[in-house]
Amino acid sequence: MTSLHAAEAATEGAFHAMASPTRTEKWTAREASTAASRMISEIERVVLGKSEVVRKSVVCLLARGHLLIEDVPGVGKTTLAQALARSVDADFRRIQFTSDLLPGDLTGISVPDRTEAGTTPRFRFQPGPLFGNLVLADEVNRASPKTQSALLEAMSENTVSVDGISHALPDPFFVVATQNPLEHHGTHPLPESQLDRFLMRLSLGYPDREHEARVLARDPSVHVLPLLEATLGLDDLRGIQRATEDVKVEETLLAYLLNLIDATRLHEGLSLGSSTRGALSLRRAAQASALIDGRDYCIPEDVRELAVDVLAHRVAVHVRGGLAPESEESRWIISEIVDRVAVPL
Repeated sequence: MTSLHAAEAATEGAFHAMASPTRTEKWTAREASTAASRMISEIERVVLGKSEVVRKSVVCLLARGHLLIEDVPGVGKTTLAQALARSVDADFRRIQFTSDLLPGDLTGISVPDRTEAGTTPRFRFQPGPLFGNLVLADEVNRASPKTQSALLEAMSENTVSVDGISHALPDPFFVVATQNPLEHHGTHPLPESQLDRFLMRLSLGYPDREHEARVLARDPSVHVLPLLEATLGLDDLRGIQRATEDVKVEETLLAYLLNLIDATRLHEGLSLGSSTRGALSLRRAAQASALIDGRDYCIPEDVRELAVDVLAHRVAVHVRGGLAPESEESRWIISEIVDRVAVPL
């Protein structure tokens, strides 16, 4: 099978630590906030000076979304994904996307089962590396569009189909995809239909001088990352995700959120506005942000602080000759919309 070596590398060992005792009672906002804060603090031991990005990554996980991290090579995209995975007692898989990777290398294949001579051959399903709780799709835009499309069903339906049979993925199922900017050689732009499956798109950026000096003195990815402790078990994570869904969003705040979505569809600088999935994603992200802050209700700031990260990759910018990369221009436009739309009192 083509790229078998890549698929084998992708199924490298799971990260496991002592799981927390299973609990049956509902998580309160205060308990969930405390647990999320511990998780964020553990990740920040490795990802230095990027508190906002770390917090938003946890928001994405609690909101049952998927995360796209876009930046130049070597600024810590993969380290962030690995730290996020290690902070949860979950099955972690890493897939290194390359140009020769095939869809079956992700989803798995049907292989012949041993049968007695003269009998009809039977096949059994051999799961691929997508069958993990936290999946790192590293440099996802280096794979062919055909292979990228294999992620669509998995990210949208939490299932994969092989030979006409659907196979359920684990719960929770969280994809962290990294990609280099599209102007880099050898990359394939993700189609709009796939970008829309990511709840957020984040960028780490270069570290400041102080934190970069600390990395040079003692590389956290080498000395700290292997020692990170899981702060949540899978049952805990599922419980907090359910608590996130119960966070209240008042009608006036929903109307404000819809005003933002409508503004993306009417803005003169955008040829394509946000989808309804984008509106749902922004609501879910706002609920997770409120829970991390210890509230069981949302406020306008929960929506405002996440609007750019949730919506900018779901819109298309009118071609104007290109004074800036489209991803940057879309962020500017969404930020302008956030400033323009009236906030409910």
